[in-house]
Amino acid sequence: MSDETEGVRLQKVLAAAGVASRRASEIMIDEGRVEVNGKIVTEQGRRVNPDRDQIRVDGSRIPPPRRHMYLVLNKPRGVISTMDDPEGRTTLADYLPRTKERLFHVGRLDTETEGLIILTNDGEFAHRLAHPSYEVRKSYHVQVAGVMDNRTLKRLEKGVTLDDGPVKPDKVKLISRGQDRTLLQVSLHEGRNRIVRRMMDAVGHPVDRLARTAIGPVRLGNLPVGETRELSRDELGALLDMIRM
Repeated sequence: MSDETEGVRLQKVLAAAGVASRRASEIMIDEGRVEVNGKIVTEQGRRVNPDRDQIRVDGSRIPPPRRHMYLVLNKPRGVISTMDDPEGRTTLADYLPRTKERLFHVGRLDTETEGLIILTNDGEFAHRLAHPSYEVRKSYHVQVAGVMDNRTLKRLEKGVTLDDGPVKPDKVKLISRGQDRTLLQVSLHEGRNRIVRRMMDAVGHPVDRLARTAIGPVRLGNLPVGETRELSRDELGALLDMIRM
């Protein structure tokens, strides 16, 4: 619980987070649209601890002031998911802004897989986001060899058994079929090594190309290959809720 005699005025915290001007934030408070630690706040001048208190506007989490870096990278194909490589191969570090901070990559993408990867210097955030107990969904565009028939699609939707146990995706959607290829969207909570590739091998359609397009509420969107951006306020707030930080 925040100490209401200390801390920062709530409308100042909202303005600093980019939610609205102080005056507009005061109106939001008057309208009952702001919560602190699960309780609606309607009185003006309420003081909060922005690092500890959970603040929401219209139900959306407002993350605390940033003490850490939270980046999204559109990893190119052929790049190793490490920060340095003794053999001199291209790594994630080659695509990041110069910083003295030590960044962790959240989860891995194998060398031939491209797409969304999150990097941060917040170790607890990275640990939780990668941990399977929080069940953060990941989505992929998957191009496989051969024309996948509807029966095989149904088999994938129901789940397949691999050598280390069964896997059932949350969603399998057919995007297109060509003469010798099929493009799918696959979403799942699984984090096992090369899980999407092994699923497709199990149904007889090896992956030709694989790209991760989303992690929870974070989507790759139009971010060019090899470029980075910061997590938005809404993305970070939603992730903090998902991993219960």
